Amino acid sequence: MEWLTDNKIPVGKWASAVFSFFKDNFSGFFDSVADAAKALIEALLWLFQTPHPLVIIAIFVGLTWFLQRQWTTCLLVLVGFLFILNQGYWQETTESMTLVLSACIVCMLIGVPIGIFLAHRPRLYQATQPILDLMQTLPTFVYLIPAIVFFGIGMVPGLIATVIFVLPAPVRMTYLGIASTPTPLLEAVDAFGGTASQKLVKVELRYALPQIMAGLNQTIMLSLSMVVVAALVGADGLGVPVVRALNSVNTALGFESGFIIVVVAIILDRMLRIRVEK
Repeated sequence: MEWLTDNKIPVGKWASAVFSFFKDNFSGFFDSVADAAKALIEALLWLFQTPHPLVIIAIFVGLTWFLQRQWTTCLLVLVGFLFILNQGYWQETTESMTLVLSACIVCMLIGVPIGIFLAHRPRLYQATQPILDLMQTLPTFVYLIPAIVFFGIGMVPGLIATVIFVLPAPVRMTYLGIASTPTPLLEAVDAFGGTASQKLVKVELRYALPQIMAGLNQTIMLSLSMVVVAALVGADGLGVPVVRALNSVNTALGFESGFIIVVVAIILDRMLRIRVEK
């Protein structure tokens, strides 16, 4: 077997060469992306941290009532946020929610159009499936290496790594919704002389809305799962106390901060369980 190991394929060297090429030739592009991501993060942080925490909690409870129309869900959201406030993790929670919301905005703006595009080109979707699989199955820690190379440390590389990991979810769910539109509905639009844009807006997107909303829910949950990983590249939020607890073997701090992450996940999940009638 020595002949096989002695002729090792230099995958690592190839990857390093690719990263070096992009860093040397597209540094301006990466700087622009970093500036835009930083501006988005700072704007959301300002929105979350400038008002009094009770004002933010009231807004979330009102949004929950608007979306769910259930007082029990509103009570759950209220109690969850008050518990976070009681535990002293409000700043870390707002930082994590900023990262999650930023990732959702970027992923939905990119993923939904890509899903629509691929839904009308099934063969192209079949060709892109291995790429989507790779994005979600590659260990998330691997994403941190190029993120640090191109964007340094802080919230921005954490956001970029989160987007890469989460992006396949809205792409796939949008594709599923558009591709599953009943053929008779599409034929009816064609029979009445509907244009391609009318078919997309009035039929396909309306029929695919439940799947798109499910993609949004998955995007939020997957983004939240990246909170701890993002902390390893300097991203602020709930992942920081988790990493600190791991380094110091602090069971109390680890359980406390980890439980807060669970509470945030439950709040966001219950808020966005939107039932859309087809």
